Amino acid sequence: MPNSIAIDSPARTVRARAPAARYYRRFGPVERVMHAFLMLTFIGCALTGVPLLFADHAWATGIVKLMGGFQGAALIHRICAGVMTVVFVGHVIRVFVRAFMTEDWLSYFWGPNSLVPNLKDGQDIVGMFKWFLGKGPRPQFDRYTYWEKFDYWAVFWGMFIIGGSGFMLWFPMFFSEFLPGWVFNIAMIVHGEEALLAVGFIFTIHFFNGHLRPEKFPMDLVIFTGRLSEHELKDERPVEYARLVERGGLAAIQAPPPPAETVLFGRILGGIGLALGLITIFAILYSALF
Repeated sequence: MPNSIAIDSPARTVRARAPAARYYRRFGPVERVMHAFLMLTFIGCALTGVPLLFADHAWATGIVKLMGGFQGAALIHRICAGVMTVVFVGHVIRVFVRAFMTEDWLSYFWGPNSLVPNLKDGQDIVGMFKWFLGKGPRPQFDRYTYWEKFDYWAVFWGMFIIGGSGFMLWFPMFFSEFLPGWVFNIAMIVHGEEALLAVGFIFTIHFFNGHLRPEKFPMDLVIFTGRLSEHELKDERPVEYARLVERGGLAAIQAPPPPAETVLFGRILGGIGLALGLITIFAILYSALF
C-alpha cells in the first residue's frame, strides 16, 4: 500500500505563538504590604475624620452612624492612626538599616534608585512643562519620577504635621504637662485643615498620577503585583532600563507574570480604595458648594 500524504487542514496547523511578555520586579513583598496598610489606614482616617468637618450635612452624619456613632468613629480613627504610625516608623527604621548595611551608604541615598530629590528632578519638572506646551520632548525618567518622590516625601510632612497634632489631641493630659493651652487650639485647626488638604491631594492628584492617567487607566497594578512588564519599563522609565541593560542587571530582577489571583486581588482592593476616595472628594465638593 503506497504511503499516503497527509494534508494538514488549517485547524490542525500548529501556529507559532507570540513570545510571552517579560516581567520585572519593581517592589518586594515588604513594600507592597506596607503600602497596603498605609492605603487602608489613610482611607480609614479619612472616612472617620472628614465627616467631623462637615457634621452639619446628612451624608456625614450617615457615615458616622454606620460606624457606631462618634465614639465608634473615634475608635476606628485612632486604630488607623496607630497602625499608620507603626508602619511609618517601621519604614524609616528599615531604610536606615538597609542603608548602613550596604558598602556605599551614600549612594543608597543619592544614587539613581533613591527617592531623595536631585537636580534631574528639577530638570524633569521644567521639561514636563515644556512638553505640555509643545516646546520640547517628554522627559526621560529614571526609577522614580519627580511626582513619585513628591508623594513619598508628602507622607513625612503629613506624619509630622497631621500625626503630631493628632497625638496632641489624643493625649492632651500628657502634652499639657509641658505645653500651654493655646497650643491645643492651634493643633485642632492644623489637624483638620492639613488632613483635609492631604485627603484632597491623595484622592485627586495621587489617584490621577497612579491610576487615571491615559496610559494607566483604569488602574496601575504594580504596587499590588510588584511587577511591571518590559514595555512599561522601557516606555515609562527608559533611563533605568538603559542602565540595567548596560550593567546586565535585567536578569537579576526578571520575574514570572503576576498570578491571576494577585491581579484580581489588586483590582478589587485598588478599586474599592479608588471608589471610596472619589466618593469622599465628591462629598467634600458638594458640602463646600451647597
